[in-house]
Amino acid sequence: MISVEGLSVEFGVKPLFTDASFVVNDRDRIALVGKNGAGKSTLLKILCGMQQPTAGMVNIPNETTVGYLPQVMKLQDSTTVRQETQKAFADVTRLQKRVARLERQMNERTDYESEDYMALVERYTQEHERLLMMGVESCEAELERTLTGLGFERSDLERPTSEFSGGWRMRIELAKILLQRPDVLLLDEPTNHLDIESIQWLEQFLVQSGSAVVLVSHDRAFINNVTNRTLEISCGRIVDYKVKYNEYVVLRKERREQQMRAYENQQKEIADMKQFIERFRYQATKAVQVQQKVKQLEKIVPIEVDEVDNSAMHLKFPPCLRSGDYPVICEDVKKAYGEHLVFDHVNMTIKRGEKVAFVGKNGEGKSTLVKCIMDEIPFEGHLKIGHNVQIGYFAQNQAQLLDETLTVFQTIDNVARGEIRMRINAILGAFMFGGEENDKRVKVLSGGERSRLAMIRLLLEPVNLLILDEPTNHLDMVSKDVLKEAIKAFDGTAIIVSHDREFLDGLVSKVYEFGGGKVREHLGGIYDWIAKEHEVSEVLAAPNTNHVDKPLDLPPATPKTNYAEHKEQQKLLRRAEKAVEQSERKISDMEQRLRELDELLMVPENASDMTLVTEYTQTKRTLDEEVERWEKLSEELDALAP
Repeated sequence: MISVEGLSVEFGVKPLFTDASFVVNDRDRIALVGKNGAGKSTLLKILCGMQQPTAGMVNIPNETTVGYLPQVMKLQDSTTVRQETQKAFADVTRLQKRVARLERQMNERTDYESEDYMALVERYTQEHERLLMMGVESCEAELERTLTGLGFERSDLERPTSEFSGGWRMRIELAKILLQRPDVLLLDEPTNHLDIESIQWLEQFLVQSGSAVVLVSHDRAFINNVTNRTLEISCGRIVDYKVKYNEYVVLRKERREQQMRAYENQQKEIADMKQFIERFRYQATKAVQVQQKVKQLEKIVPIEVDEVDNSAMHLKFPPCLRSGDYPVICEDVKKAYGEHLVFDHVNMTIKRGEKVAFVGKNGEGKSTLVKCIMDEIPFEGHLKIGHNVQIGYFAQNQAQLLDETLTVFQTIDNVARGEIRMRINAILGAFMFGGEENDKRVKVLSGGERSRLAMIRLLLEPVNLLILDEPTNHLDMVSKDVLKEAIKAFDGTAIIVSHDREFLDGLVSKVYEFGGGKVREHLGGIYDWIAKEHEVSEVLAAPNTNHVDKPLDLPPATPKTNYAEHKEQQKLLRRAEKAVEQSERKISDMEQRLRELDELLMVPENASDMTLVTEYTQTKRTLDEEVERWEKLSEELDALAP
């Protein structure tokens, strides 16, 4: 599909990479990996034609379509979510207009026997068949399925895009690209603005898609679940590994060990030759052997060893004072903006030393509760910060709050106190800001560099309660691993807001799920919570099958039922109620549409309109199926009710 030959890219003196050659084949799913600044985003721009390389060629067949999602793009604010997403079907819309125009021409003419009319009919038939092949009837359903998969509610589709944050509008752009079904998808950090449920949906979409995929992501779980091949950009070279990321890590380590052994053997051989030459250089009886050694030495091709980036940051939180036993206690905390309820009846107790995760869809209140804990916004209820608690807060927009006019060194020097000022250079070096990097101004730093700089600020003072809101955004995998290990070794308490499953795995022992105006506590790690959610989803999905299902065999809560079981049952009950409500809305919408179709078909000129007749028949069949499904859902709800 895409052939890359001898590709080189240079910015200034040092090239990003040189002489890169590889092929993107049909259905390849490639992870593009490398440290921040290695050239991953640049390579994607070159592949889609937005940027030209210094040397080399990128060959893409004319019929091959390419979809590209950059990290940052200009977004439209003048349409609704549905209208903006419908732009993905621009080709379908143009073809629909062409077919309609041909149909009008046929209706206006009466020269049915003429060759010109027959040619018009033939053209109409061909275009109409093309329209059917493009799946025009399923476009709207596919649009809604994609947007809901990416986290939108159906009620959001008619809202103006201007009402949504940049992250949600990026989801709209992602939906448009996915709906276009290009032959090759180029995705630059597609999970940055997605919650865990949406990331899992996108994983399934890409795995089942017929498109080739080249993606940049620092979400290890995501790329392991999606990709089957890894392209590494390291030290100016691109190396192709025909395996997924976890296997690539093992192979890369083995490859370097083999190179090191071969390199060491070669260096020993070279040293022996040089020693022989120096020892017998002036002995006439050894002249022939000396000349042979000199020639052998000249013919040796030095073995190259892949460089290893050892500049990753090394985090060590300073010793902190002991806080009270319960750093954070919430009792019936409520937050609302006017009539919009963010959450209500939040009750949680976080013990000293616990590492907990806040998870849930974007906009459900995770960052809002963090701001309540930080006392940045007003709220209702009681929220107590424990005795002797010292908070270190890394906000989601922390990197954007840095003063862009300052240099890296000045940024840290301005906040450093005491003896720490003597170690600023050492600290910056540990965060990959060594040497001349210190003199860079903040305004020229990448997102990852700014995040690292903001993290340094957090580390300058000892704290015993860490609150980290999306700390891994823009951090590369090595940096995330080091940060994770530092938090695990941290003596204090940590609250982590994150959608990165691999980062949270093994780090947190409790999960707080935000959704539907509630905050629910789940004991266990992140994958324990995901497993529970998956089981519940399967239970609720069962009524969608065509056969008659038995009501769920779940006992009502009794005094003997323990607390965890009771909470689980309450969750199932809420989900079942939501499923019934959604089904009732679908039934109401279809009944309304049938009434509209009845009125249209009563008009004489519409009586033979096969499009209306077909829609009426399909809607009636779908309504009957939905009513049957509603009956099953209602039975299950009754079985769950206490």
